[in-house]
Amino acid sequence: MSITSTDAAASGAGRRKPGLALLVIVLSQFMVGLDATVVNIALPEIRADLNFSATSLAWVSSSYTLAFGGLLLLGGRLGDILGRRNIFIAGLVLFGAASLLGGLADSSEMLLVWRVVQGVGAAMAAPNSLALIASNFEDGPEKNKAYGAVAGSYAASLALGLLLGGLLTSQGSWRWVMYINVPFALLVLVLAPMFVVESERHPGKFDITGTILSAGFMTSLVYGLLHAAEHGWGNAETMGPIGGSVVLLIAFLIVESKAEQPLLPLDLLTSRNRTGGYFSLVGLVATMAAMNFFVSLYLQDGLDFSPMETGFAFLPLAAAILMAGAQAAKLLGKVGPKPVILAGAVLIGGGMLWMSLVSDSTTYATGVLGPILLFGSGAGLAMTALSGVILSDVSGKNAGSAASVLEVFQWIGFTLGISILATVFGSASRDAIADDPSDAKHALVEGMGAAFTAALAFVLIAFLIALFAIKPAAPPAEAAAPVDEAKPDEAEAAV
Repeated sequence: MSITSTDAAASGAGRRKPGLALLVIVLSQFMVGLDATVVNIALPEIRADLNFSATSLAWVSSSYTLAFGGLLLLGGRLGDILGRRNIFIAGLVLFGAASLLGGLADSSEMLLVWRVVQGVGAAMAAPNSLALIASNFEDGPEKNKAYGAVAGSYAASLALGLLLGGLLTSQGSWRWVMYINVPFALLVLVLAPMFVVESERHPGKFDITGTILSAGFMTSLVYGLLHAAEHGWGNAETMGPIGGSVVLLIAFLIVESKAEQPLLPLDLLTSRNRTGGYFSLVGLVATMAAMNFFVSLYLQDGLDFSPMETGFAFLPLAAAILMAGAQAAKLLGKVGPKPVILAGAVLIGGGMLWMSLVSDSTTYATGVLGPILLFGSGAGLAMTALSGVILSDVSGKNAGSAASVLEVFQWIGFTLGISILATVFGSASRDAIADDPSDAKHALVEGMGAAFTAALAFVLIAFLIALFAIKPAAPPAEAAAPVDEAKPDEAEAAV
């Protein structure tokens, strides 16, 4: 059975409200992305209020990241078996409650506990919100529009998190960066049962061994990458977890290949288009992490922007992503995903190249605004098209798994980009400081230039994967055949 709008008809005809269903899904993706960045600007206040040490403060962000990344595959599989809307709503309840209790935390330990619970809730909600697109939107322009809105909202939330973080901490306190999730969660919880159509359930067994191995793999990998971003690659605490993650990944793939009902159906990776989409996504999300992190650093430390001014400076990026995502939804039905992905990668590369030319005299107007508009336009195009490539024509029983794998690759790309490019930045900055210890801004500029130049490698890899792995769109007559009924070659072409 392929994912089509027939699922919607089977489970809620007459109540289908695609506009309101899209609002629910967009808000949930926005919350998950927002929580990855909104806390960062509040970290100094959190440290002072709850007496975090300098080393433990990083866990305010990392605890959420590790829990979310480690449980994504399980979250998708739970939705396939128990109903995607059910798990989506349960995840939002957990996420909203943890946000409220985290805001009320009176100790560093309690805040970290609730950040972990937030990550668990996000791991349940995020992949199932993506998978619910299948049962709530008609194939064609309607579904393409949904992909564009969801991809754009997630990408824009990473930038808007900086704005909201600055506003909330300057006008209120750090606790509001936690409370901000509560009204979003409540709104989604009211609307979801009314307007989001439940998908067909696919009863089965839970793959306990696969769950343990996948959680261990993602936790080890993300921990190692986060540690590399702060302390570099040449130490046991970085390379040990990364090496362990490789061993756990191999064990996970062996177990999944033999499992009767695997956590990750390996046939999801047999489609040339889908696998190419996953790996292209890693490269492009890695550059997005660099854009958010290093531009924010430059605006505050190089141009003396306040946290609030920094947030407003990112608004053009968010607007460009959303507008380009809307255009991508229209283009997908006309030219197919491949040209849209390639065009997006070229624009992203152009933004990276322009940012790599940053100098001591660069201002926001002369050297930041243009690159982020170019980058945002490319990100909106490419992310929308990649979502379509990855999630289209997956059998109904595997939709949650396909969406959770998308989230996994996205999260790996984000942490990989930060860890590698932060290392490049640090090395170039230290060299500049050694040459002239009195010029901190020049060291910052040198580090940024090196990091953005290195980011071009991620863009190039993503472009080449899309160019050679993703097939051009099939003619309409061929594309109409669902995956479950088409021959293997035809099914790949239809993605």
